[in-house]
Formats: sequence, structure tokens, C-alpha cells
Amino acid sequence: MTNPTRRIQKEYNEIIEDPPTNCSGGPIGSDLYKWNATIMGPDETPYAGGVFFLNISFPKEYPFKPPTVVFRTKIYHCNINSKGQICLDILKDNWSPALTISKVLLSISSLLCEPNPEDPLVLSIAQQYKKNRLKHNKIANEYTRKYAM
Repeated sequence: MTNPTRRIQKEYNEIIEDPPTNCSGGPIGSDLYKWNATIMGPDETPYAGGVFFLNISFPKEYPFKPPTVVFRTKIYHCNINSKGQICLDILKDNWSPALTISKVLLSISSLLCEPNPEDPLVLSIAQQYKKNRLKHNKIANEYTRKYAM
């Protein structure tokens, strides 16, 4: 077993034993490098009640390079584009081998609670979030009901 494989297996065992709040994940079939994950929409957000599905791909250089995480469920969010790509610093420049996939899922869940309109992937949604939070939340909730329930 290679070091990345051992590390991914260890993180999978940790998720099974102590899953991150409102999150789950694991390998697709026997390929440890490709995972499905779910994040439950956090309470008191426009995403509450939704179940969001994500794909996770681990690079062969893991944990020295970050995993690629993409939303499969359509979501209305300034830091997540229509292709499901996520703008989150720990998935890019601020990645550290000390991070685990549990911490990544929790960070994405936190992003649903606290969008970052100052570093948006979708500028129009970020502007709406800043200028008209009620309308933003209404649309985000409509997306959640339509695509995540």
C-alpha cells in the first residue's frame, strides 16, 4: 500500500468512526482515490433540509496536494459555480497536509453557513448577497427545494 493510499484509508476509517457533523463520505466502489460525499444543508440557512452530493478526487500526491471537490447537486452560492467548482482557500493556496477530508467537508459546510462574497466564484450572486440578502436567500432556498430534496 502506498503512502497516499494508507493516508486515504486512515481518513476513511476516521470518517466512519467519527463522522463530521452533517457530513459523510467514502470511496466509490474499490477506488480509494474517488469518493462520493454528502453535506446536509445547515439549519438556519437557505440550504436547510437539503442533501448536497459531492465528488472528491484525491491526487496521487495526496496529502501534499489538495483533493478536488465538486458539488454534483446544483446550488445557488457565490462561492460555488454552475459546474459545482468550489472557491475555498484550503482547496487551493492554503492547503496543508495537516488537513483531512473531514476538515474539508466541515469547511465546505461552514461555507454554506457563511458565504464569502469577498472572494466569489459567481460575482452576480455575491453582489446580490451583499445588496439584497432576502432575495438571495429566497433564490438559494428555491434551488435547495428544487435540486437538493
